[in-house]
Amino acid sequence: MTDQPEEIRVLTAADLPALERMEIELFGAAAWSPESLASEIVGPGRWYVGAVVGGELVGYAGLWFDGFDAQVMTIGTDERFQGRGLGRRMLDNLLDHARTVGAAVVLLEVRVDNDPAIQLYESVGFERLGMRRAYYQPGNIDAWTMRLDLRGREEPA
Repeated sequence: MTDQPEEIRVLTAADLPALERMEIELFGAAAWSPESLASEIVGPGRWYVGAVVGGELVGYAGLWFDGFDAQVMTIGTDERFQGRGLGRRMLDNLLDHARTVGAAVVLLEVRVDNDPAIQLYESVGFERLGMRRAYYQPGNIDAWTMRLDLRGREEPA
């Protein structure tokens, strides 16, 4: 698998079948419906990218920009491809886009038991703001709310 070409690119309607499959695998009962996914990836202020390995969509990430702040909507990578840095590359793409559109701050919520994601976000400078109780995911697991201030921050090397 390591010699397969990898790319991060903007999602299109042609990616919906693979996106639906991954959404169900990653989020189970909390997965977005196909209709919601279709409207979300092209919605106003939305920026969705995918990780492609060997021609297969194996990860996706999304950002929403409201004119001032941006919010990471999701980052997910197929289990077969986790640990290869694809999540970081997609996050970097989202943050680059947030800077391009002039976002002052990037916000997100992440389950308190998702240590790899928490480490990823903290590694690029996100700070924990507080805990959201009974997060919307199945099981009412709590989530950290996190924030990255882009004002005055230079792009990472």
